[in-house]
Amino acid sequence: MNPEASGAEDRILTVPNALSLARLVGVPVFLWLVLGPKADSWAVALLMLAGLSDWLDGKIARAWNQTSRLGRLLDPLADRLYILATLFGLAMREIIPWWLALAIPLRDVMLLGIPPILRRLGYGPALPVHFLGKAATANLLYAFPLLFLAHHDAWYAGPARIVGWSLAIWGTGLYWWSGALYWVQVRQLIRGAGRIKR
Repeated sequence: MNPEASGAEDRILTVPNALSLARLVGVPVFLWLVLGPKADSWAVALLMLAGLSDWLDGKIARAWNQTSRLGRLLDPLADRLYILATLFGLAMREIIPWWLALAIPLRDVMLLGIPPILRRLGYGPALPVHFLGKAATANLLYAFPLLFLAHHDAWYAGPARIVGWSLAIWGTGLYWWSGALYWVQVRQLIRGAGRIKR
């Protein structure tokens, strides 16, 4: 590998990494807003900001050539923690049913077997995030603020409920589909490794 490229991969102090870290710091703040003072307006604003920064850090990383190993770990971690925190908050407030709150983490449980296999095959701890996974995450991150708004007694509650639930169901389906595709990728890597050994 080019030493220059390797050094770039090891960078920590980048704008995308700072944005991902800020998203991580926002997770406990979001949960406190939802379950403590029930300040939904602030919680929704924070969720929207998290969704925007998720899009922005990927855009900046590609445009400014600031991709890094740490970024590839922080970005999906921040996304997952926001999704889990939001599901927990929405379920505790009885805005969504518990089956939906459990359906998404169960997909992540399904993927727990992948990192040990990748390490055994000599790859990194995780597969690159593909477009389908990013699309699923985007759908869910857009759905959650709308589901919060749908819980209010206001003119926007009806449209927010329709669009929010559409995005939540579509996002959950895509989330599981992307999980299945990760296992397909792992299976292909295992087959490839078997052919090389022969």
